[in-house]
Amino acid sequence: MNALGAKSILVTGAARGIGAAVAEAVIEQGGAVALLDVDPLGAETAERLAERGRARFFPCDVRSFEQVERAVAEAERALGPFDGLVNNAGVNAYFDAVTMTENDWDSVFAVDLKAAWMLARATLPGLVERRGALVNISSIHAHLTLRGFFPYAAAKAGLEGLTRSLALEYAPAGVRVNAVAPGYTETRLVQEWLDLQDDPAAALKSLLAGIPLGRIADPREVGNAVVFLLSDQASAITGATLAVDCGIGARVAT
Repeated sequence: MNALGAKSILVTGAARGIGAAVAEAVIEQGGAVALLDVDPLGAETAERLAERGRARFFPCDVRSFEQVERAVAEAERALGPFDGLVNNAGVNAYFDAVTMTENDWDSVFAVDLKAAWMLARATLPGLVERRGALVNISSIHAHLTLRGFFPYAAAKAGLEGLTRSLALEYAPAGVRVNAVAPGYTETRLVQEWLDLQDDPAAALKSLLAGIPLGRIADPREVGNAVVFLLSDQASAITGATLAVDCGIGARVAT
């Protein structure tokens, strides 16, 4: 299967976890991928993927407008114009609304929401020319959340609002904009959350008991969903959010 053909895709937060899985899925489906991340591990990830296809790493702090503009320009020179953008970079947050500072708030939203706009701003002219696609990585927390996830849930809800707005603005130009909302997935962020619990093993057991499929998702499963939305197989889908959550979003708490 070669769902992407020769399409070139830019992925942020691609050093590890879901971002790395998206980059790998792009390579598997015939595409080229630019990996953007502030984590230097991205260079190793890109080197590994380059053994199977066209993959390059570009250091970038997505909170910086200047770094975003520079990284996108460098990536385009290396891999050509982009057919797709995946806004995956994100940070989790565990604050109290009263005690968190303004800098805390700005730091979370700079990565989880503002960066998605800055990357879109930098790539949309090219996506319009190539009638490309944009996928934002949201979260089940945009719809269903827990205590202790403030203001992460608010930022992800904003990201889905951004998704719908861009979808409507750019549909006449043939650009599709969608989101993927993972549930609990085998990533560092989920493990960090478990480690914060009084009894991580008990917390995991309780978590799995509430998931219809009885497990959490593999990052590769999220990557496959993203590639589907980037591909022409999803040519009639825009403004949508696809849940990859092992069924937890369909469940009423008991």
